[in-house]
Amino acid sequence: MRLFKRYMPGMIAKHVSRLFKGRIYIYGIGTFEFDNGKLILPERAEHRHFQTVKEVNLEIKKLRCAYA
Repeated sequence: MRLFKRYMPGMIAKHVSRLFKGRIYIYGIGTFEFDNGKLILPERAEHRHFQTVKEVNLEIKKLRCAYA
């Protein structure tokens, strides 16, 4: 499990896209799992979780387009 002390979507996206499967924890937001290089919503998701998943997955999509 990787811990992020600050919410930085670009850095989190790089980590998620490299490892493809695992867990991360973002201080102030919570724990997330990722699979197939995409962040997955927690079971009991709140508005901040939806926003975080949307932003990080968008950054992952941008990374993949940049390398294609």
